[in-house]
Amino acid sequence: MAELLLSAFLDVLFDRLASPDLFNFIRQLQGGVSSELRKWERKLKLIQAVLRDAEEKQLTDEAVKMWLDDLQDLACDAEDILDEFATQALEHKLMAEGLDQPGSSKLCKQRIELGLQLIPGGTSSTAAAQRRPPSSSVPTEPVVFGREEDKTKILEMVLTDTAADHANFAVIPIVGMGGIGKTTLAREVYNDKAVEDSGKFDVKAWVCVSDDFDVLSISKALLESITSATCDLKTVDEVQVQLKKAVDGKRFLLVLDDVWNEDYSLWVDLKAPFLAAAPNSKMIITTRNSHVASTMGPIDHYNLEHLLDDDCWSIFKTHAFEGRDHNALEISESFRKKVVGKCGGLPLAAKTLGGLLRTTTYDMWDDILDSKIWDLPRQSSILPVLRLSYHHLPSHLKRCFAYCAIFPKDFEFDEKELVFLWIAGGIIRQSSNNEQLKDLGSQCFHDLVSRSIFQRTGFGSSKFAMHDLVHALAQLVSGETIFRLEEDNSSSRRFERVRHSSYACGELDGRNKFKVFYEIEHLRTFLPLHKTDYIITCYITSMVLYDLLPKFKKLRLLSLQGYYIGELPIPFEDLRLLRYLNLADTDIRSLPESSCSLLNLEILILRNCSSLIKLPSKIRRLINLCHLDIRGAILLKEMPFGMKELKNLQTLSNFVVGKGGETASGLEDLKILKFLSGELCISGLQNVNDSKNAREAALCEKLNLEALSLEWGSQFDNSRDEVAEEQVLGVLQPYKFVKELTIKRYGGARFPLWIGDPLFSKMNVLELDDCWNCTSLPSLGLLSSLRDLTIKRMTNLKSIGCEFFGKCFSEPFQSLEILSFEYLPEWERWDTNVDRNEHVEIFPRLQKLSIVECPELSGKVPELLPSLKTLVVSKCQKLKFSLSSYPMLCRLEADECKELLCRTPIDSKLIKSMTISNSSLDINGCEGMLHASRTSSSLLQTETISNALDFFPRNLRYLIISEISTLRSLPEEIMDNNSRLESLYIGYCGSLKFVTKGKLPSSLKSLQIENLTLESLKIRDCPQLTCLSSGIHLLEALEDLHIRNCPKLESIPKGLHKLRSIYIKKCPSLVSLAEKGLPNTISHVTISYCEKLDALPNGMHKLQSLQYLKIKECPSILSFSEEGFPTNLKLIRIGGGVDAKMYKAVIQWGLHRLTSLIGLSIEECHDAESFPDEEMRMMLPASLTFLILRRLSKLKYLSSMGFQSLTSLEHLLIEDCPNLTSFPEVGLPSSLLSLEIKNCPKLRKQCKRDRGKEWSKIARIPCVKIDDKFIYDPEAE
Repeated sequence: MAELLLSAFLDVLFDRLASPDLFNFIRQLQGGVSSELRKWERKLKLIQAVLRDAEEKQLTDEAVKMWLDDLQDLACDAEDILDEFATQALEHKLMAEGLDQPGSSKLCKQRIELGLQLIPGGTSSTAAAQRRPPSSSVPTEPVVFGREEDKTKILEMVLTDTAADHANFAVIPIVGMGGIGKTTLAREVYNDKAVEDSGKFDVKAWVCVSDDFDVLSISKALLESITSATCDLKTVDEVQVQLKKAVDGKRFLLVLDDVWNEDYSLWVDLKAPFLAAAPNSKMIITTRNSHVASTMGPIDHYNLEHLLDDDCWSIFKTHAFEGRDHNALEISESFRKKVVGKCGGLPLAAKTLGGLLRTTTYDMWDDILDSKIWDLPRQSSILPVLRLSYHHLPSHLKRCFAYCAIFPKDFEFDEKELVFLWIAGGIIRQSSNNEQLKDLGSQCFHDLVSRSIFQRTGFGSSKFAMHDLVHALAQLVSGETIFRLEEDNSSSRRFERVRHSSYACGELDGRNKFKVFYEIEHLRTFLPLHKTDYIITCYITSMVLYDLLPKFKKLRLLSLQGYYIGELPIPFEDLRLLRYLNLADTDIRSLPESSCSLLNLEILILRNCSSLIKLPSKIRRLINLCHLDIRGAILLKEMPFGMKELKNLQTLSNFVVGKGGETASGLEDLKILKFLSGELCISGLQNVNDSKNAREAALCEKLNLEALSLEWGSQFDNSRDEVAEEQVLGVLQPYKFVKELTIKRYGGARFPLWIGDPLFSKMNVLELDDCWNCTSLPSLGLLSSLRDLTIKRMTNLKSIGCEFFGKCFSEPFQSLEILSFEYLPEWERWDTNVDRNEHVEIFPRLQKLSIVECPELSGKVPELLPSLKTLVVSKCQKLKFSLSSYPMLCRLEADECKELLCRTPIDSKLIKSMTISNSSLDINGCEGMLHASRTSSSLLQTETISNALDFFPRNLRYLIISEISTLRSLPEEIMDNNSRLESLYIGYCGSLKFVTKGKLPSSLKSLQIENLTLESLKIRDCPQLTCLSSGIHLLEALEDLHIRNCPKLESIPKGLHKLRSIYIKKCPSLVSLAEKGLPNTISHVTISYCEKLDALPNGMHKLQSLQYLKIKECPSILSFSEEGFPTNLKLIRIGGGVDAKMYKAVIQWGLHRLTSLIGLSIEECHDAESFPDEEMRMMLPASLTFLILRRLSKLKYLSSMGFQSLTSLEHLLIEDCPNLTSFPEVGLPSSLLSLEIKNCPKLRKQCKRDRGKEWSKIARIPCVKIDDKFIYDPEAE
């Protein structure tokens, strides 16, 4: 549906053609270029005049649609040519080129043949689409209509105990069509107070799944949601082991939102860790497909029905009349019926229609509801109301919206990120009133939010997304101009019209991934996208940098964010149309000087380039640069000469003041940069010796600055001039409306008066950090808007007195919500009596107070804090505080403080989190928080815990745990925090499967366990242990057995019928291992350093669950069963110390028969000169993805014959192979993504960059490390 964008696109072209600078330049060209342009403009205006008619006819006439597609392509080509001319004008190069576009004449002729007529009223458009935004558990609507009964029923399912045959959890599927409100209902249940108050669930997590049902990604997301920590693990096994630990013995409530998977085996893999959870756990899934629900749960599921008309009307009113008095409008009953009829019982339709009508005048509403678009045949899953909403967007918003198809479904984006992409892609261009593009983009963004096209992912969130149906509409209207590498139809689609492309950035992006890009000729956008804000280091094949990117001469937007790139070999002089360059989170040392030829560059992002040592010396040539982000580029020492020439700069994250000289810019350059806005950091201020230079920066004239950070160097020596620094800070006063101020490492003895001046009425964040020479604080209590105040690392500060609050002020810090004092080693006294008036509320709105590492501070924490919710006191050994003073407290962290008092009752339900350690403890009247017998004002000695285990005291000597029916293992905090524990009793805990995941304290003298069975047993460093009795009923349910360093152990028990994992290491006396064979449940077997073990268990080939097998340093195993291994094995490690006969028997049996094998490790036992061994005709399975070769002393080369079948190989590690000199003659598999070579001196010599004989075979592999150094790292040379 390219016609929907054409009106906006042509408007942009006409604006460009009307540019006086461009036209004056073109008039100087020879060959009639100017007249051709005028002819071209007239033809395009004739075409534009019939776009409205084309828009309607294309829905039923395929020829019209094809004509519009050709016109869209022509418009893109025309814009490319105009940009080329504009660039030449900037360079003052008079290079005439032929401009005649025969396509325009042809299209004019076809316009007549197709019968397209001029329709009064200008141009217009239409729309359509497919899927939705990443959901979160955070509510997005203040009120939910029409789902009270549904919510009650789902809540009953969640809170009612249910019997499960094979799992400890029940699945509750919510099924319904797109836009019907499944996610909203799940969110309402998830956040309901009844769930919280029930106390039934120890763990809660929410994950949006969508159509990519990747077990690893989903497991990772669940683990991160449960632990609130980033997971860097790489394999399914590693992640699921941790996930199992996180839910082990705990009752969970999980939501898997927007599930599309019908593959039962994937569901089985995903749910495996949750089988260890406590009974009556629940998992809610939402899906459009009843087959999906049946795959994951019971045959019966909850079908969500359409809303009633009254509820649809309520939703419509909420969005259509927001900010208006709907009672003042004469709303007829017929209009109401028409609205609810169009909504069709779908909340999304009601919301979208309301968002559309709120932006139009009331007298147009009936016309919109009577539009023919409602009656058009539906395309895919797109609602007519969405088409209509798009139809009525202004032309500039249509372009902005269509560009969003570059994001994958469920992608979360923020405003600034998307606006930058719009600017770079030419989606928004300069308006006639010279409004800054970022402001225009921000306005467009909020217009789309107001129309419910973008929706916030949760209250207070800075992230936005599109519903899946809205996303599908964006895909449809963008047509063939946007290509996402992960598209399902990428193998069959056409690429002639592609202009913008994105792909999911992987950890290892190899050349096979980018092959399709060679079919794209006119690419403008090259955009890798990261799944999360946390950027991990990724590697990309050098083929992209050396071969692929230089061919995209029309590129406007280039991002290489997050890739491990030490240098840029890209010839930027060939990419002179580039407007956006993002090298954030890379390892570049410097930008090539050719980057200064990018005269169109508007956005340069070098954020977190921690290895960057300098900016290009001629950066002043980038006269169109508007945004320069160098946050985190900590090695920069100065700004290059001529920064004042960048007069269009609006964003400058950091201005580094150097030591002076002809190559650097000084603070005075800031004066010229009058458009600076947002955040500005000025660092290196210790290099400013004359306050006159600082005054010339004219910060007080920067009216649009919102956040200012002033930073001096970290060297506190005699070179610092205290007086000079005081003078410099005195003249760096910002404009009075600045909102955030940070001062770091300031060396003056006092602060200037402007800090704390009540004229700064907009300031809401203030941080004074490492101002080491100051002995007092400025008066800050008069800052009426101050919300967040941090004082830290002020090493000479001893006292905070009443001057801190300000004089003659009855209510200081009236807006303060967060107050932090951190690392103040000399601070002794805090006087909180304002003018000795004890009744003044000094912090009436304070919600969080932190006092950390203030060891000399004595007395009490301020009382009368009526709004305090969070209190953190750490390493303040002389400080006392009383909980009774804080009626709203809900989170407490106390570590190493003198005294904690609680003399009056506190609502235990209000306390959500409590951690107390190394402190004197005296609690009275806090029922439900702690069950203990103790002596007041002394460290805890004995703790008896029953019925609950949710509080972890420290420094216990005796611990008794009994009758906790849901306890599966002792929390690690119990063991970690009680290093002096002497006696531990555990009894009548029916669900206990193992004592602890960690290590028992070495001080433990007595351990008593009564009435339980175990699932996991770990035995380590027991020098006298000879056997485990099979008669112990504790082991009947054992699933995991881990034995290490038990030198006298001779055998393991029989009858372990539920065993899933066995790990035995350094048990040299072990002679037998499950003589009758291992149970069919076994999946992991590791045996190492068992010198007397003479045979593997019988019947290994029958173990259909076995996936992992490791045998190392077991020299007595001489034979190998003829039946071999089970063909479902996924990973084998055959290590050093294995007899050569055993290894050869395995090879002769044939590893290629293991058709599921993905990992193979060979250590020491291979004694041939080639690998795979050509003489033995050794073959490896094609399924192999990673291969490890270690300590193969005779190995000289890798065999071409053996490696040519490894078409799936991605990871290869070669270590300690001193005679290896070459890779296969035909090269390594093209699928290879990482190669690691360690301690292979001959091979290292052959792999020298650009010189070694083997270099060409490894140069295009994304990640190659030789002796732990990346081959493209300049330091590796």
